Amino acid sequence: MTWMLAAVLGYVVLQLIVGALASFRTRNEDEYLLAGRRLGFPMIVMTVFATWFGAETCIGASGALYAEGLSGSRADPFGYALCIFVMGIFFATVLWRRKLTTIADVFRTTYGPGVEKLGVLLMAPTSVLWAAAQIRAFGQVLAASSDLSVSVAITVAAVVVIVYTVMGGLLADAVTDFLQGIVLVIGLAVLCGALLFTPIDGESLRVALAPERLSFWAEGEPLWARLEAWTIPIIGSLFAQELVSRILAAKTPRVARSGALTAGTVYLLVGLMPVTLGLLGPALAPGLEDPEQLLPTLAQHLLHPVLYVVFAGGLISAILSTVDSTLLAAAALTSHNFVIPVLRVEDERHKVRVARIFVVIFGLVAYLMAQYAEGVYALVEEASAFGSAGLFVVILFALATRLGGARSAAASLVCGVAAYVYFGYLAGSAYPFLISLASSAAAYLFTSFFDARAAVPSVESPRDEGQREDQGR
Repeated sequence: MTWMLAAVLGYVVLQLIVGALASFRTRNEDEYLLAGRRLGFPMIVMTVFATWFGAETCIGASGALYAEGLSGSRADPFGYALCIFVMGIFFATVLWRRKLTTIADVFRTTYGPGVEKLGVLLMAPTSVLWAAAQIRAFGQVLAASSDLSVSVAITVAAVVVIVYTVMGGLLADAVTDFLQGIVLVIGLAVLCGALLFTPIDGESLRVALAPERLSFWAEGEPLWARLEAWTIPIIGSLFAQELVSRILAAKTPRVARSGALTAGTVYLLVGLMPVTLGLLGPALAPGLEDPEQLLPTLAQHLLHPVLYVVFAGGLISAILSTVDSTLLAAAALTSHNFVIPVLRVEDERHKVRVARIFVVIFGLVAYLMAQYAEGVYALVEEASAFGSAGLFVVILFALATRLGGARSAAASLVCGVAAYVYFGYLAGSAYPFLISLASSAAAYLFTSFFDARAAVPSVESPRDEGQREDQGR
């Protein structure tokens, strides 16, 4: 075992200790899934930032910038930062006041349990795919810092994340996110600081910063394709359980709103570090066969071994803070909105046990995907758009209007998925997400006419019942 591996594993053990300490404060479902709804401003800021700032933000974004310039990295950090801003400005207070446990609760209280379960079937797999990509990235970092094979390193990564997420729930996630966010910022700052002492050839710098590489628009790119590139990260991720759970865990609506806005600002500012490295990449490390190896390559060449460990710790922090959140999100949706209602579980200890069981199940599924699947990152990129158009439309109508009912919501969700599959995979459209979004909205509006005609005034709808429950809290 090399000293580098020992240092990295020591950092990982610290995460397990935090998870174990947090587990002593977990007595009911609210405490496990939402940290007891008592997170303050600093914790909300860091947990939102760290959860969103995954391996793809460092590795993927810098690689895309290396290859294509700014047009290759509109989503990260710019699009996702805007997503967090939109959540803070328009939805954080509204969602917090509803006293939800998961975002799928909106479906139940507005449209009924059938739509609730349909929503879970669309949301939970996305989180598992995301977790698989992060676990694989974690394994690759461990392998690069030691003599371990990627397979063994992925196994270690999966065990660590599953164990501390099972023990502590969202409180463990939030506390470790706070620590991981700090280490991440330090790691990236160390690498960027090394650039100050790195000579760069003037001609290489001119090529790296050519005007076409500094444009957000790819040459000859259609307007609708440009809009698609911005819409997916902003709308497609807006109501992700990973983000919503942090909003619901805030101790006040003001903390939820200001925490989200500040986290978006931190995300953008820290995200500019990989952007800078990616743009300068062709001058710093010309001729890379795999652009996504830019940051590890720069770190190995520019940093002292001790500083390289700091950088590796930052990268591992980005991975851990995302993967624990995705596993907990998938488990929360499945246990709280699917299994517990079906089994009619009432005891709070049993609810926590069910959620923990699903953390383990989804962790093992993500591990198997990370171990054996190829192109996990490509799958995750598709998953961020798959089904999310319908989810956005349905939740927006639920929060902002009284239009439509269960059939409208179900039609919107199904049409959104069908449109994305057809135009994205079969027809080869350049903007399948926009078509999916329009299809979902059209389906909702069209079906709402028949929902309204079929409504029976004397029977309380799930929407009315849910609003009455919210007011009673």
